[in-house]
Amino acid sequence: MTLTSSPDGLIVPPGAGRTLVTAAQQVTFKVTGEHSRAASSFEVVVPPGFDVGAHLHTRSEELFYVLEGELDVLAFEPRVRTRRNWREWESPSGERCVRATAGTLIVVPPGCPHAFANPTSDPARMFFQASPPPDHERYFEELFEILNSGPDIDQDAIAALRKRYDIEQLTPLTAAPPTGAPEPAAAPAVLA
Repeated sequence: MTLTSSPDGLIVPPGAGRTLVTAAQQVTFKVTGEHSRAASSFEVVVPPGFDVGAHLHTRSEELFYVLEGELDVLAFEPRVRTRRNWREWESPSGERCVRATAGTLIVVPPGCPHAFANPTSDPARMFFQASPPPDHERYFEELFEILNSGPDIDQDAIAALRKRYDIEQLTPLTAAPPTGAPEPAAAPAVLA
């Protein structure tokens, strides 16, 4: 991690930052490990039908803030971790998946299962922070490289990437247009 020695702050105007794009997601880097020891910050556009799948990190802490649109979200350890549908999970205290609208904030400590999905027909936009930097920056760069490398997705490369960046995938990541049902349809791209 390289931090500038200047005590100056950083101002990132609207629309600025390096943007990575695939058919499944768009991520704009706003603050990287070059500028902060605390966290990497991103603006993420979540297309209709995208489901990141339930997952956890043993070392990372994350923060999500919904800017526009709606997302189904969870951030708790369920009574039972089922492999297929995290939206059916329930915590020991009765918590369930929540429909997050603009202004909703989600904080995820290390070791906490979490997920988000866009079940609507409109894109959602969120602010996302991951600490410590630069793990998520590198993960996004390498993931987008794999996803943009051709029509066939290398599932083994994605599994190795997740292991390298402290991501334990609990339910599959999927990208598919919504069918009007609360759960995305069978996806053309399933990244389990």
